[in-house]
Amino acid sequence: MKRWIAAFAVVAFYVVCWRVAQVDPVRLAEGLPRLGHWIASAWPPALHELPLFGERIAETIAMAAIGTTAAMLLALPMAVLASRNITPWPRLYYPARWVLNTLRGIDSFIFALLFVAAVGLGPFAGVIGIALHTWGSAAKLLADHIENMPMGPLDAVRSTGAGRATAIAYAVLPEILPVLLSSGLYWWEFNVRASTVLGVVGAGGIGLELKNSMDLLDFPRLFTIIVLILIVVTVLDQVSSWLRKRLV
Repeated sequence: MKRWIAAFAVVAFYVVCWRVAQVDPVRLAEGLPRLGHWIASAWPPALHELPLFGERIAETIAMAAIGTTAAMLLALPMAVLASRNITPWPRLYYPARWVLNTLRGIDSFIFALLFVAAVGLGPFAGVIGIALHTWGSAAKLLADHIENMPMGPLDAVRSTGAGRATAIAYAVLPEILPVLLSSGLYWWEFNVRASTVLGVVGAGGIGLELKNSMDLLDFPRLFTIIVLILIVVTVLDQVSSWLRKRLV
């Protein structure tokens, strides 16, 4: 009986989700020919603006690099504060966790939208948006890793009379450094992909040209931008994998 009730609850849940999400296969079937026409009209690609696209892609990579680096530098002390087993101020453990959950819960797109209003249009707002969201996610990952690591090395260093900061530097930091480097490379690669859409809110990068092409229904230009994004993401994925093998 319990299994039947559980199965019914799951089916009912997805039926409600189907209706709330307004899933309509008929509309999809009707829209596919129109999509096919747009794809056909995108050939040949527009190559006369490649220098501009290269500049925008450089903005996108720079936004992701600076935002990710700033986030990882901020994540390390925040992870220590948010780790129950080594935090120097236990009363701040839960507030630190709440801050990280807030940063993780707000997407970089939303942060960029807010900071466009604060600092104006351009890639700087995108850098801040990427940094804040990545800070929360990376610090949460590091804090969970620290809480699960063995405390033997830390206790051994503390037994020599070393202070908490020294013990963390010599016992904890070498343990989490590979995780820090690996996750930093992952977040950089992820943020390059994520920052391609930040131009939609005026945060610069290749997303700005992507939005302009969509607004103008300039499909050859749009196709060129999408292909360039795929090439850049693929290259960065290979570079990131190569670096992880040699640094971690």
